Amino acid sequence: MNISRRVIIGTAGHIDHGKTTLVKALTGIDTDRLKEEKARGITIDIGFANLVLPSGTLAGIVDVPGHEKFIRNMVAGATGIDFVILVIAADEGVMPQTKEHLEICELLGIKDGIVVLTKIDLVDKEWLELVKEDVQNFLKGTFLENAPILTFSAITEEGKEEILKILDEKASQILMKPEDQPFRLPVDGVFIVKGFGTVVRGTTISGKVNINQAVEIYPKGIQTKVRNIQVHGKNVETAYAGMRTALNLQGVEKEEIERGDVVADPGILKPSQWLDLKITSLKDIDKPIKNYENLLFYIGTSEVLGKIILFNKDYLKPGETDIAQIFLQKPIVAWKGDRFILRRPSTNTTVAGGEILNPISYRRKRTKPWERKELEFIAKASSEELLKHYVEKKEYLGINGKDLQLLLSIFDKKFQELVNKLSSKIIKLKDGENILYFSKKAEEDLKKEIIEVLKKFHQNNPFSPGLTKELLKSRISSFIPEVFFNYVLEKLIQKGLIIKEKEILSLTEFKQIDSKEKEKLKKEIEEKFLKEGLTPKNFEDILLDFKENYKAVKELSQSLLRDGVLVKVSEKLVYHKNILEEVEKKVVDFLQKNKEMSLADFRKLLNIQISRKYLIPLVEYLDKKKITLRVGDKRILRKRG
Repeated sequence: MNISRRVIIGTAGHIDHGKTTLVKALTGIDTDRLKEEKARGITIDIGFANLVLPSGTLAGIVDVPGHEKFIRNMVAGATGIDFVILVIAADEGVMPQTKEHLEICELLGIKDGIVVLTKIDLVDKEWLELVKEDVQNFLKGTFLENAPILTFSAITEEGKEEILKILDEKASQILMKPEDQPFRLPVDGVFIVKGFGTVVRGTTISGKVNINQAVEIYPKGIQTKVRNIQVHGKNVETAYAGMRTALNLQGVEKEEIERGDVVADPGILKPSQWLDLKITSLKDIDKPIKNYENLLFYIGTSEVLGKIILFNKDYLKPGETDIAQIFLQKPIVAWKGDRFILRRPSTNTTVAGGEILNPISYRRKRTKPWERKELEFIAKASSEELLKHYVEKKEYLGINGKDLQLLLSIFDKKFQELVNKLSSKIIKLKDGENILYFSKKAEEDLKKEIIEVLKKFHQNNPFSPGLTKELLKSRISSFIPEVFFNYVLEKLIQKGLIIKEKEILSLTEFKQIDSKEKEKLKKEIEEKFLKEGLTPKNFEDILLDFKENYKAVKELSQSLLRDGVLVKVSEKLVYHKNILEEVEKKVVDFLQKNKEMSLADFRKLLNIQISRKYLIPLVEYLDKKKITLRVGDKRILRKRG
């Protein structure tokens, strides 16, 4: 057996056209033995058979039911198929499920196969030639247009050797499924084996799995371990991509797992209800797919109802390919590039299919042009372009390495190779147990913003040494991961653009005004306010008189206000304390002699022509300071305790 070559062959075709009989003739296995499954132990023969082709290639054959009610099983069985045998009975020709199965195979991305006309013993040669011609016309424009059309009789086994020969040739041309990607197995059956426990079966569609390996059941997030593995009914140590596989799982109840779940390596999938899609509708659907229409979504082995969302349009016409979103009633797990099928529940017909563009999306606004533009980009972009796009999109927040690998659906070694190619454009930082990726553009943007914030701070606070890292970060965004902020700061410090003294950060180009200059400026401010006397200009206008020193004077004036050298009497009026002390002394002396004081007395006492603009704030200031007490229109001296 050539274990290095493994293929999965699927059968497709209308009910009673002889698919199961053909599989039995090729493999010796009757795939209809459903009731015997539990008694036989860990096995995956039900609906599945295995065959060693003449070259030694191991072929798993998936025999799917042909009745329209079992289309869900057909989609489940088709997951992982490399090429298909389309079975058409010679006495009936092309039938409804023949057509539907072929459409589903196309939508699932199956690219190759053969056609087998069965029951040839029931027709004469002339009829057989007519059927062949009819089938050739039917296959025009499909992926089987140039496929060989072979004939077979279950009674005489005529054609068997030719079929095996052609299957072997096809198998030799198949590209093997990737073993260097994480392990994934969509579950299409769950059962209990006495003495063993819970067993799941399915097609290993990527990677490999070993006995005692830790795995996770998605989307439920159940952690478990593989106790035993069978491939085509035989115990093995390892199952590889392209094999029909049964796994005996440790410590998991049968009721915890269902068809549609996925067994895979831990942490490589993420449940999501929002998916971005590339969708193609069938050419002969009864009516176009409507925006917000509810459709059954089939992927892997799962079936979920979902709402389709079209962008900038209300209908998807027959045969049209476009980008879209779907919102599912419950989360599923997928990779970019996985294929899906859409069916109308009302008419039980297949209407569309396609591939996943983004397996962990979010609700996009269909009316926003940039949403459609991004999806169109994702549909066409190379892996390198996508990686750069997703990292740049996250700006200062960065993107978790696991999420990035899932978005690209490229993992481990291949992912690291891709990252290395873009090392000049992206930054990789370790944040605890996580790896975060940032773009060089985000680094440069953050550098500019840090410098700008510090520059403004220095301009507004020329006597302050700088900002702490926490205050600096809060002025930009508290959501920036600490590891990225520290990384960018360190780069600025290394370049000599920023100085760090103890916990304070400042721009190198910023020169603090020395203490002599500071005291000199303080003195000038005091002199200015003393000169303004009892009728000063508005506070801001006085500061503006200092022109180029405005920022420094503003900061120092706040310091003088805190120290009580300058006193704010009203919102716009600020006095030097000496002026107010002189006013206070005059008022106290006057009231000690005269007992009460009117506004006219107050004006006369100040000995200048002073307007109410200054008079009222000054007298109210004396009231607030508890020098005077207002009684009617007069002021008296407040008693002191």
